Amino acid sequence: MWKRWNWLWSKEAAESKEKEGVKSDMYMLYEEIVAARRDWDNAQRHFEYALGRDQVDYAIFAIEAAEKRYEMLLRKAKALQLKWPQWYKGEVQ
Repeated sequence: MWKRWNWLWSKEAAESKEKEGVKSDMYMLYEEIVAARRDWDNAQRHFEYALGRDQVDYAIFAIEAAEKRYEMLLRKAKALQLKWPQWYKGEVQ
């Protein structure tokens, strides 16, 4: 009986850890998406204040790179096909 209970408990613990791992991965991906969006906004802001050809070129490059990163992360999130929780102030509800 003890062995069976121990096996069931370890199975439940493993499943719980797996679910928590998925949640923490989702949270980390969410944080990356938020940071990528912030970087994209900052790059656009930098473009508005760019002076000279070199700064404009750099700002355009930064905008394109930030936009591609943001899109890549969104595609990654959609590809997971998980039920995403509602996010409120950076915490999972």
